[in-house]
Amino acid sequence: MNGKGSRNHFTLVLHGHLPYVLSHGTWPHGTDWLYEAASETYLPLLEAFYRLWEREIPIKVVVGITPVLAEQLSHDSFKENLLDYLNLKIRVARENAKEFREKGQMQMAHLADMWFDFYRGLLKGFVSQWERDILWGLKTLQDEGEIEIITSAATHGYLPLLKRDQSVDAQIRTGIEAYEKHFGREPRGIWLPECGYRPSYSWRPPIGEERPHLRKGIEEFLYENRIQYFIVDTHMLKGGRAVGTYMARFEALKLLWERFQKEYSLPQEERSIYHPYYVVSEGREKGAIAFGRDPLTALQVWSGEHGYPGDFRYLEFHKKHYPGGIRYWSITGAKTDLASKRLYEPEKALQAVQEHASHFVSLIKKALQGQQGGVLVAPYDAELFGHWWFEGPLWLEKVMEAAAADNTISTITLSEYIEEHPPMEVITIPEGSWGEGGFHYIWLNEWTQWVWEKEYKAEDLFFPLLGATRGRDLPPLFAEAIAQLARELLLLQGSDWPFLITTWSARDYAEARVVEHFEAFMDLYKAIEEGLIKGEMSPQGLRLLKGLQEKDCLFPELDPWSWEMKQ
Repeated sequence: MNGKGSRNHFTLVLHGHLPYVLSHGTWPHGTDWLYEAASETYLPLLEAFYRLWEREIPIKVVVGITPVLAEQLSHDSFKENLLDYLNLKIRVARENAKEFREKGQMQMAHLADMWFDFYRGLLKGFVSQWERDILWGLKTLQDEGEIEIITSAATHGYLPLLKRDQSVDAQIRTGIEAYEKHFGREPRGIWLPECGYRPSYSWRPPIGEERPHLRKGIEEFLYENRIQYFIVDTHMLKGGRAVGTYMARFEALKLLWERFQKEYSLPQEERSIYHPYYVVSEGREKGAIAFGRDPLTALQVWSGEHGYPGDFRYLEFHKKHYPGGIRYWSITGAKTDLASKRLYEPEKALQAVQEHASHFVSLIKKALQGQQGGVLVAPYDAELFGHWWFEGPLWLEKVMEAAAADNTISTITLSEYIEEHPPMEVITIPEGSWGEGGFHYIWLNEWTQWVWEKEYKAEDLFFPLLGATRGRDLPPLFAEAIAQLARELLLLQGSDWPFLITTWSARDYAEARVVEHFEAFMDLYKAIEEGLIKGEMSPQGLRLLKGLQEKDCLFPELDPWSWEMKQ
């Protein structure tokens, strides 16, 4: 039996992430993403957590805040502009209510009043309760033992496909340093971007003609940086081959998979996903603990077609009233066009929330029958709750209420679970992700190969420069310039760009961001290279540096010379 005790547990894991958008556009793509997520997800979740805390109902949710998101939420420009955004929404709701009443549309007027109260409450909480600091609110809950906050890679770089071990180390180490700055302690867990994992084997980049060489497994970087645990998708923990049908469509990915298969023997035995395992690569010793995602509860919350968010009583995401963009309609039906949507009825939505919370807890209990001390891990993107699924934060609150009233299961953080039930089995797991197909296709395919070509070129230029300048007495501003060059590399590596390109959501914006960061990297690299020869940076190089420092100002304490230098 794994661990001690017979009571079963479950953990909701909310992965909060947005790419770096400050100073990179507003609407439809850019900072409005951040203000929407803050007002529709992060603040409502905070309010739900604090309501539970005040009523002494255990929360024990694991909240992932990516370092790039934390840097944005803590930035003064975000805090000021969020105030403007909330005030604008309050004004729009007031004007909508007036307009609807003048037209005799009283049901819509009442809904406008609901939105007025919603945004005004968020504004009051942000200013008075959270002191304009969302991270402080989360930190307080963690310090009180109510939630656990975990970190991620610095800019959500897709770790399995990064070319160099130095890049993997840079993403993880920078993420840990940012976490310590914002939350005042070391993180114990990490959300691997896209749940992407690669074990140690003789790896060769999927693009180019380089010879294979032995790479560290991702878990080795976690061990070396004192990270205890991570989360993987179901098929990876069970040892399945969920590679989808994409291999034949993209030769580079097929070759990567074939090389991986040749170097690494996949486990065939079935494993329970309701217990953690200590993961190491074949023939290696350093490792970390892996928790697996429960598939049934994932479907119930993720799926708009089969899951709770698609219930016809819930708020319709896509239909908005203009000007102002406030939503007044319900989903109504699976194939109902936008023109035929019925008005939203909050009372019916609340009924659905209650039903779905009770159903969710019953699913957890059924899944854990016979486990005796097992844990069901249910990870989701945080932005699903409130932004895409308006009722999501309230549903989460009702789930915690129902769990607290049940004497057979309890909520628990993953660190607490490890302390009570340390893993008893050491295993190896296959390469993969939680993306469609279970491998890397969403991020590496015929539409995104050019992205990786640029990213690999930047890696190959940056790390030799870093090695050549390590320990040198550099002329003034060169250390700043190389640190900024590191920021541009980290931003270029964000997994969001190939994801948005592949899924055709904000594709033009993502492609533009790749080009922008690559060109910024190359221009600054050339200015540094020429300046090191001359002993000083040119006026053009200094102007470029200053502009990039103002625009891409995340991780201000960054010290790239602390990164690992072994390839």
